[in-house]
Amino acid sequence: MDNLHQKQPQAVILEIRAGAGGKEAAFFADNLYNMYSKYAESQNWKFKLIEQSKDELGGIREISFEIQNPNAYEELKYEAGVHRVQRIPSTEKSGRIHTSTASVTVLPIYEEKAFEIKQEDLEIAFTHSGGKGGQNVNKVETAVRITHKPTRIVVKSESERSQMRNREEALRILTAKLIQQQTQEKTSSLGELRKGQIGTQDRSEKIRTYNFLQDRITDHRFKKSWHNIEKILNGNMEPIFKYIRKSEEKSK
Repeated sequence: MDNLHQKQPQAVILEIRAGAGGKEAAFFADNLYNMYSKYAESQNWKFKLIEQSKDELGGIREISFEIQNPNAYEELKYEAGVHRVQRIPSTEKSGRIHTSTASVTVLPIYEEKAFEIKQEDLEIAFTHSGGKGGQNVNKVETAVRITHKPTRIVVKSESERSQMRNREEALRILTAKLIQQQTQEKTSSLGELRKGQIGTQDRSEKIRTYNFLQDRITDHRFKKSWHNIEKILNGNMEPIFKYIRKSEEKSK
């Protein structure tokens, strides 16, 4: 494990989950997904959707995707945590401001194998994919769901067109989560690990607030705000990352 963390992650997996706020939280999760995917596109990073679940209005309940680039984890690792949005939904007739949340988990992916996962520790199920893909996806059980029985960690993959490829992708995600858990357990329990990354998804637990009425994004860890919220949510995240990089360099 020590040698592993001396090397650069070759990719990163982001998971976004709608938190408190119902349908508005699902719309906000979709905003965050758009922000990260557009930023990855602007950096010419290879991007791949792994699995997603949407509500009846098209908002995102949960989504996971991979960005393949050696620089991606260093840029995105500070995105982990609870993000909070304050705005008036288009369906709100009284003009009342709604506060909703979505959580972001960031998992580094290393090319080398971290450790052996025992086959007897895995519970594997195959299902029909819920995404696009034509007749092959709809008629064949290509989606894969793996449960790691000792830790009860569950991972899913449905983006590939074959069981084998989805199984390989799910195992990569599981390995990343087990690395993350093993690393954190050196100093904390698993419960504290999840709280460190996504908290309880409560409105009061937040790393960043997106206030539409004031056209302002505030990062509460660095006590810094940026304006032009629509531009940032459309992928122009460089001002945020630039400030975080400078802050980290000063603290070293």
